[in-house]
Amino acid sequence: MPFGIGKVGKREEPELTEIYEQQQRRPSNVEAIQNMQRKSVSNRGLTGASALTVRQSILPITLVTILFFLWGFAYGLLDVLNAKFQNSLNITAAKAGGLQGAYFGAYLIGPPTYSGWIVRKFGYRWTFIVGLCIYGVGALMFWPSAVKRSFGGFCGSLFIVGSGLSTLETSANPFIATCGPPRLSEFRLEISQSFQAIGSVMAPLLASRVFFKNTDPTDLSNVQWTYLGIAGFVFCLAVVFFFSPIPEVTDADMALQAEQCAGLTGYVDKPLRNQYKLFFGVAAQFCYVGAQVGVASQFIKYSVESAKISDAAASDRYAIGQGLFAIGRFAAAGLMMVMKPRWVLMIFMTGVMVFIACAMGVEGEGGVAMLTLVLFFESCVFPTIFTLSIRGLGRHTKRGSSWIVAAVSGGALFPSLTGLVADNKTYHIAMCVPLVGFFVAFAFPIYLNTVCAQELDGFRETKIGYHDEDGTIGDISREERRASVVHEEKGISPVEKEVSY
Repeated sequence: MPFGIGKVGKREEPELTEIYEQQQRRPSNVEAIQNMQRKSVSNRGLTGASALTVRQSILPITLVTILFFLWGFAYGLLDVLNAKFQNSLNITAAKAGGLQGAYFGAYLIGPPTYSGWIVRKFGYRWTFIVGLCIYGVGALMFWPSAVKRSFGGFCGSLFIVGSGLSTLETSANPFIATCGPPRLSEFRLEISQSFQAIGSVMAPLLASRVFFKNTDPTDLSNVQWTYLGIAGFVFCLAVVFFFSPIPEVTDADMALQAEQCAGLTGYVDKPLRNQYKLFFGVAAQFCYVGAQVGVASQFIKYSVESAKISDAAASDRYAIGQGLFAIGRFAAAGLMMVMKPRWVLMIFMTGVMVFIACAMGVEGEGGVAMLTLVLFFESCVFPTIFTLSIRGLGRHTKRGSSWIVAAVSGGALFPSLTGLVADNKTYHIAMCVPLVGFFVAFAFPIYLNTVCAQELDGFRETKIGYHDEDGTIGDISREERRASVVHEEKGISPVEKEVSY
């Protein structure tokens, strides 16, 4: 049995001494792929997945990217269904803020507690399955809420759905970031989240033209059946992941990988309380997501006020913005192949700052165009902050990842503040609330490009997971092969070789 596969111990994160003891007898990356099984994986054990090649990681990355797309599709459909629910129940703007609080509040609770514990205790596969099941239960709960036309039931259902999605994010984001050569971490997550953005754009279009075409706005029967369909679909997806080949990348693997990169990055193992880049990343993500949701929640009302157009025309403008958001993620992924990700983040955050300021001062269609460009430049920020924040966390990678996902709870605060300013002033002035959030997030790439440049560039330059004449760099089989060649050159016999160890 490969080391690390089997009984899960009491502690969730490995000690350095445990990792050092395993190094000479750790599995290879080939064994990591061969042992993609349904048993629990100790987070303290080395699995060989720290040196997965691009070829070895393609299948699991593709499976999780499909999950991102389907998850984005279901999330986009959820927005339409929620709007139907609000119209049918005559939910006020204040109550609508409560709905966002219920959804994003789940992110504040789940990842730092049960979601983070599950991913450290049982691994990525089981966290995917649990997240999908929670999501499915939340979707099922919309049926009785629709029958009873209950606002409280609707809030509770949204909280459960948010719990499921936050659990999925707690596993999906770090899995994509760590499964494969470390130098491609930002690129992988950017590409995967690009497909999530496509799903989010497609769902509302299909909903308005297929699912809810020519229906009574107060009739919830189609909504009920759609939620039931979503529930059945995600339960089936959970079964698919139960049987899917998903390698486990443990915190011990990430600690080993960080040690192997130390010559380039200057990595030194630090306790979690001294991971200042992580803490800054959590604050930046909290403010960024809050500002992003604040802009999205007020985009249509802003467009109506600025360009004096109808709600339907404003919705079309928002659809264009969502399309640009998806395009922006693919564009950012392409840039990351030729530019350092910290530079890409700086460029896109600069664009966000410039155009949100312009949106505050420009009236008419020009103002709408400025706010639309904000959506384009927002595109790469979340996944790039995520991956750059967990760089160099080593044995704290999973816990740190769960904290960054918890920062999505910023979406519960900023929309309410933006709406409050809009009610008392104008929607143009209300954009100052997202501007403040974006400003805090903008400070993060400045910090990365000044204080953390050597560390981040070192991870980008490492060749772990790539092949040379001796095998896969960073893999135990390559180290054994190189040691064997050295012994042969010195004329040491196999027996003497064993003694020499």
